[in-house]
Amino acid sequence: MEKMGFIVMVVVLAIIAIGVYGYIKTQRALVDMDEKCKNALSQIQVQLNSRWDALLALAKAATTYAQHEGETLAATIAARRGVEIRTAADVNEQQDAFSEVLSRLMVVNESYPELKASGLYEKTMSGIKEYEENVRMARMIYNDTTTRFNRYVRQWPSSMVASQLHFETREYLMVDDKQKKNMPELFGE
Repeated sequence: MEKMGFIVMVVVLAIIAIGVYGYIKTQRALVDMDEKCKNALSQIQVQLNSRWDALLALAKAATTYAQHEGETLAATIAARRGVEIRTAADVNEQQDAFSEVLSRLMVVNESYPELKASGLYEKTMSGIKEYEENVRMARMIYNDTTTRFNRYVRQWPSSMVASQLHFETREYLMVDDKQKKNMPELFGE
């Protein structure tokens, strides 16, 4: 009988050890994926800031031709550049603001053909296009990372650990129809 009690105790301890190991492994995986999502958002912020810098250079060039409008746009850009990105909604808000400022700059540029003909304009627009592509790639990476994280948070048995540790699904980054329609126009494509 003692031998049977020993075997039951070993089996129970093994089950507990497996459960604890699974819990710890799941917690570590959730933290890892959560950090990857935060890193992906941070990468988007870096690319957005670079894009704002390029737009600021264009606004400063426009100031030579349209003093008030250029200064207003430069001040708007400077205020938007430092905004911290913590959620998908923050990214979308930055994208909307960027599109608005870029379209206002395009109006100024259309009014002053000599600005549009300058080498600085062409170089800056090329930089903006490059940063736009970088932002697009960073958004794709964020959405892929978020998919893996959300799946892990929602699937059983990891969902039990996720709910106990207060991990929640993250929002995806979406591109609205207005954005899809306006960006090619803005870049003259």
